[in-house]
Amino acid sequence: MATNRLLLLLLVVVTVGHVMDGADGVSLDHIVGGSLGWRLPPNVTFYEEWTRNKTFVVGDKLVFMFTSALQNVLQVSQKDYEECTQEHVVDRYYAGPTVLMINESGPHYYYCGIGLHCEGGQKLAINVSATPLPDPARDGLPAQGPGAEGTEKLNNVAASGGVRPAAATVAGLLLPWFIAVLFV
Repeated sequence: MATNRLLLLLLVVVTVGHVMDGADGVSLDHIVGGSLGWRLPPNVTFYEEWTRNKTFVVGDKLVFMFTSALQNVLQVSQKDYEECTQEHVVDRYYAGPTVLMINESGPHYYYCGIGLHCEGGQKLAINVSATPLPDPARDGLPAQGPGAEGTEKLNNVAASGGVRPAAATVAGLLLPWFIAVLFV
């Protein structure tokens, strides 16, 4: 019985160590649009300004906060993005909020396909890096520039334990469960 608990404890330590080892490249949950969320913006350059001081990395998540039936998210080609057309739609998301894991580096294009929302500026273009670059949100520094309040709020939420890097979330969820199994 003691040998089984010792082996389980060793498994826990190795698992947590492996998960935390992946925390070198911290992944973030980006709340698209910051406090505005994903809705028709006050100007056509709002989401472009929001992305200006942000770094997006493979493994990050885009969190589109919106009300179903009032907005949606279409992932589209660059041409569709620029022209607000739906000729080469990659994917469609109708249920809000929508959380998308970024799995590939390179350019990604999204817009709202309802009415004239795309033409009104409800569109997002990001360039995703394969590896992290210096970024205020990743380094825990205050964000600056247009739309910075979203990153600052994200940092505040992360600091308070609400939104965390993915590895810390997994470790935080698994560790109490393993401890309960070991000692109960």
